[in-house]
Amino acid sequence: MKWLCPVLFCSLLSAADLPRIIYSKSFPGSVPAYVAITVDQSGAGEYKEAPDDESPLKFQIKESEVKEIFELTDRLDRFKRSLESPLKVAFMGMKTFRLERGAEKAEVKFNFSEDPAARDLADCFEKISESAQLRINLERTAKYDKLGVMKALLQFESSWDRKRVVAPDQFLPILDRVAKNETYLHEARLRAAKMADAIRTVK
Repeated sequence: MKWLCPVLFCSLLSAADLPRIIYSKSFPGSVPAYVAITVDQSGAGEYKEAPDDESPLKFQIKESEVKEIFELTDRLDRFKRSLESPLKVAFMGMKTFRLERGAEKAEVKFNFSEDPAARDLADCFEKISESAQLRINLERTAKYDKLGVMKALLQFESSWDRKRVVAPDQFLPILDRVAKNETYLHEARLRAAKMADAIRTVK
């Protein structure tokens, strides 16, 4: 079954009723040790680094990215079959895909999968996770470590060049704030302005 387009769904359902995909990964010893990402059919998303996080990072992804996530979910039979590989591999974090669509609920857990669709879907969420961590780091350094802002901007630019940044609009407020604030290093201000221009050019 094909999913209806996000715009049509938004007109038919309230935000609370929209189908949503939840991805989580638990990897003790890594940083962060836990992440959970929710994306609904409208593209609205939340990122958490703790199950009980009451102030998740919110973002909005593009319609094309929503379509990719839900099409991959369909290719994975809406998480109604096992994805774990029989191969003996190192532990890479326990990952969970969960679908919530009205009364329909399904989830599957795996450490490593050989299914291309599972790997592609996990990478979609890993990019969202990387983007959220970049934003958190940039906002933290801008507030508490102004000398560290340049390093955070270089990390963001590297991810941008590798096409690993999702929902780039979420970075514009902090980039504009750095670019216009003379308390930051001149080079940091120039780089922040450059990255903000790059995001707006893509838009």
